[in-house]
This record gives sequence, C-alpha cells and structure tokens, in this order.
Amino acid sequence: MPTPLLNCDVGESFGAWQMGRDQDVMAFIDCANIACGFHAGDPDVMRRTVGYAVANGVRIGAHPGYPDLLGFGRRSLAVSPQEAENLLLYQIGALDGLCRAEGGKVSYVKPHGALYNDMAVDMTLLRATMKAVKAYDPSLPLLVMATADTQAIRQLADEEGVTLWFEVFADRAYDGQGRLVSRREPGAVHDDEDTIVAQAVTLAKGQALVANDGTRLMLPADTLCVHGDNESSVAAVRAIRQAFDGLGH
Repeated sequence: MPTPLLNCDVGESFGAWQMGRDQDVMAFIDCANIACGFHAGDPDVMRRTVGYAVANGVRIGAHPGYPDLLGFGRRSLAVSPQEAENLLLYQIGALDGLCRAEGGKVSYVKPHGALYNDMAVDMTLLRATMKAVKAYDPSLPLLVMATADTQAIRQLADEEGVTLWFEVFADRAYDGQGRLVSRREPGAVHDDEDTIVAQAVTLAKGQALVANDGTRLMLPADTLCVHGDNESSVAAVRAIRQAFDGLGH
C-alpha cells in the first residue's frame, strides 16, 4: 500500500503571538494545513506560511475552523448547516487568494479542531462540509478522521461527489471505536519519539494498532498528521520522514 502523505498543521501564529516551527517542518512534510484566520492565523501569517510551502514544494491545504480565536477553535459552536457551509467557503477562498499571489493553490481541505471532531459524529455537519468543498472545487479532497467503521462516511461522500482522504495520527491514542482519546484524559497525547515513530510506521504498513482498551484497530491511512510546534516534535517529524523513506514505497 502507498505510504501515507505526511501532513502538519501550520500557520497558527497570530499577530505578535508566535506558534509553531513552520519553516523548519516544511522540509519533512508532504502537505501543509494552513490556518485560515478563524481559529488562528492572520493575512500576514497565512501568506508567509504559503510562501514556505511553495518554496518547499509542499501541497497546501485549507485548515478552516469555527470562528473562535480565543479558544483556538477547540470549542464546539452551534451553527446551522448553511452557516457551516459558508464558514468553510469564506476561509477556503481567503487562503486560496493568498496562494494565488504566491504562485500556489489550495489542494485539499482539512477542517480544524472542534469542527473536525464534530463532523466526525454529526452527519448533517459533515454533509455541509462536503457541500462547501464541492461548491468551491469538486476536485479537492476532504480530510476526515479514519475510524474503525468508515462505511457511512464513504456513502455520504459518494452521494455528494466528494473525494475523501482518511487521516490517522502518530502522536495520539485511540479508543476502541478508532476515535481519538480526548486530550483531557491521561495518555491521550504521545510525547515519546520512539512511540510516535513506531505508531506512524504501524499505520503506514496497514498493520493493526492497539487501542487504549486493547482493541486491535485497522485504520485506513491516506495521510498521517504530525505536529511540529516545538523542537522535540520537529525531531519526531524528521524521524517519521526517514522511517517512511525507508519503507521503499
């Protein structure tokens, strides 16, 4: 099976507040999920990050979220399906405009934070997200969370005519349903480099991952999310890149 594309959340600084090692991580990833200004980022940060991606030949993805700068997009908001669709269209268009100015383009869409988690369990919200992607550019893949059972999501994508990329995580623990363990629970986030790389390789090989309750999970993995917001995580990204290059796909 093809090695999953490495994606990373970037462009999450805001004004004088700096977050992430965006420039450093670009050499090791395939896809850059760039914040679109609603949960993080601003026009200056967005354009600068687009420039880093273009210079490194990295695919650019829109990373839209709820309009929640204070909560970093990690708080669920009550929005109607039409509001959700419009929120995504607004953010994708804003990033795509800056991409064009830098000689690039938006190549896929990955919703952020609470929006990403909410659409994994709310099919109405997921459909609205798909409608937004299709309305903007039906050729753009939509990143969704890989789970133990993806049948309903695949069926909805077929109905809406949207391509899916299933996403897995190297540095997060999974529950028995193949969903991410809440960050509020102990052990939800892996911080040991060896553990992170081992989980990445297991997922890339299509092998079973052991959930926090002992369940063996088989997760589809088109793309794998890595984080590069500090020195140790950049080292983990580098190690995963080296491990994937060694798989020989």
